[in-house]
Amino acid sequence: MARWEGNTRGRLERAALDLFREQGYDRTTVAQIAKRANLTERSFYRWYADKREALFGGGEDLEKEFLAAIAAVPAGTPPLPALLTAFEAAPKVIRPRAFLEERAAVIAANPPLRERELIKLAALSEALTAALVERGCDRRTARLATDAGMAVLRLATERWVAADQQGDFPALLRSGAEELLAVAITAEGGAG
Repeated sequence: MARWEGNTRGRLERAALDLFREQGYDRTTVAQIAKRANLTERSFYRWYADKREALFGGGEDLEKEFLAAIAAVPAGTPPLPALLTAFEAAPKVIRPRAFLEERAAVIAANPPLRERELIKLAALSEALTAALVERGCDRRTARLATDAGMAVLRLATERWVAADQQGDFPALLRSGAEELLAVAITAEGGAG
């Protein structure tokens, strides 16, 4: 085993993803992931609680980036624009396109991973909602803004990845927000 190769988390994530793709999530063990990454099981557990977490390691970084960005938005900015401004920080921590595409395929094929992804997204949504409430927004409005913002973020991220990360992420966010507004206006006109 090498004495020091660096990027432990990245190596574990890559090893887990490769093994999940090659032999399936259920047949992959923590020991195999650690071995593929040229690490020990003990090293694995320093970073992750279980093998599912190996594909969700950047979530904490993304949440920290978003919360710091929300705090930096000028006071008085409405909740959804505050979130969209904060979401512009996403490319700083989003993984490369190839990794994200492989990861999405593995998650889609494995219910335990889909469940974990939903749990992670719910936790991120709660943190964003709490940040908006802390800025003075009422909880219901904060929750609605967060739900709408997360839909826009998902759409922008999918488009950004599809464009091989060459797209202007803030422009993709603005475009997604405009589409959301168009849908809302159409829904409003059709509800009467």
